Amino acid sequence: MTVESTAARKPRRSSGTKRTASAGAKKPQSSEPQLVQLLTPEGERVQHPEYDIDLTAEELRGLYRDMVLTRRFDAEATALQRQGELGLWASLLGQEAAQIGSGRALRDDDYVFPTYREHGVAWCRGVDPTNLLGMFRGVNHGGWDPNSNNFHLYTIVIGSQTLHATGYAMGVAKDGADSAVIAYFGDGASSQGDVAESFTFSAVYNAPVVFFCQNNQWAISEPTEKQTRVPLYQRAQGFGFPGVRVDGNDVLACLAVTRSALERARRGEGPTLVEAFTYRMGAHTTSDDPTKYRADEERAAWEAKDPILRLKAYLENEGHADAAFFEELEAESEALGKRVREAVRAMPDPDHMAIFENVYADGHALVDEERAQFAAYQASFADSAPEEAK
Repeated sequence: MTVESTAARKPRRSSGTKRTASAGAKKPQSSEPQLVQLLTPEGERVQHPEYDIDLTAEELRGLYRDMVLTRRFDAEATALQRQGELGLWASLLGQEAAQIGSGRALRDDDYVFPTYREHGVAWCRGVDPTNLLGMFRGVNHGGWDPNSNNFHLYTIVIGSQTLHATGYAMGVAKDGADSAVIAYFGDGASSQGDVAESFTFSAVYNAPVVFFCQNNQWAISEPTEKQTRVPLYQRAQGFGFPGVRVDGNDVLACLAVTRSALERARRGEGPTLVEAFTYRMGAHTTSDDPTKYRADEERAAWEAKDPILRLKAYLENEGHADAAFFEELEAESEALGKRVREAVRAMPDPDHMAIFENVYADGHALVDEERAQFAAYQASFADSAPEEAK
C-alpha cells in the first residue's frame, strides 16, 4: 500500500473515441496528491523546495525523546485499560510524528483544541500524562486547567472542537493578538457538518486558525476512500484557503509544515488545512477490534514507515545519538510507565453524590428528589453488609 492509496478515484474513460491531445494543448496537471516529506521511511534526509527545516542534533534528539515517551505512556494506558483500571482508551500508536511535530511547532501563546487522542500534543504543551487519565477512569471531566497550558480539555463529540477553535481564533483576531489557534480532528470528523461550518466561518472572517487533520485512514471501520472522492487537503480550495498534505509519519515534515501554517495565520493571512497522512496502528479505541475490517498486510506495510524508527535511523546514520542516549531514554521510558501506573491506581474514587451538583444554578425539586433516592440506594448496600464487615 502506497501513501497515495486513498487518493481520489480516477474517472472512467468513455468507451467512445479515444481522445488525443492537440499539439498546442496544455498537458493536464497530475491528480496525484503532493506529499511533503523531509525524512524517508529509511531515515534518509531529503529536501523540499517550499518546506524545509534546519534543526540541531539536540533538537532532533528532543523530538525523538518526545515520540518515545509518548508511545510508552500510550502503551501503559492501553495496558491499564485491559487490566480494568480505565474504562476506555484511545491509542495514538503510529501517529506520534504528526502530534509531536505539530505540537513542537506551537508557541506558548498559541491555543490548542484537541480531540480525545492528542496525547502527544498534550505532552508538548506540558500537561502531565497522568492528568489525561482521570476522565478515562471516570474520576473527573478533564483533569487540567485549559488556560494553564493553552490546551483545551479533550473533546469527545466528533468535530465540534473545530467550531470552538474557529470562534476562539476570531476572538484572537478582534483582540489584535498575533497568536494562532490549532484544531485537531481526524479523517472521520472531516465528514461532519461542524467541520464544514468551521471552514466557512474561518475563511470568511480570515481567522488565524490551522486545521490539523490526522488522516489515519480509518474512521473506526470506515476507510477514507468511502468518505471522500478527493484527497482531504484539497477540500480547503472550495472554501478559499490553502491545504497541504504532509507525511504524517515524518516528524520533521510535520514540524516544518505546521510551523509555516501557524506563521501564516499570525501574519493575518487566514486559515490553512494540514492533512497529516498517517496510520492508526492500533484499534480506534480499546473497545474496537480492527482485525474485523482491515487486513494484516495493510498494517505491515505501514509498520515499515514507523515514525520513531525512521528518526532513530537518521540519528544513528548522522552520528547525532549514541548508545548511551538510547539506553538512558529507555530507562526514562520505563520510569514514566511506572509513574503513570502508580498514579492511576492511587486516584481516589469520586464522590457519588457529586453528579447532582452544578446541574442547575439554583435548586431544583426534581434533582433534589433524585439525590435523595440515590442516597437511599447507596445506603442500602451498607445496611446489607455482613455484620463482621461493619
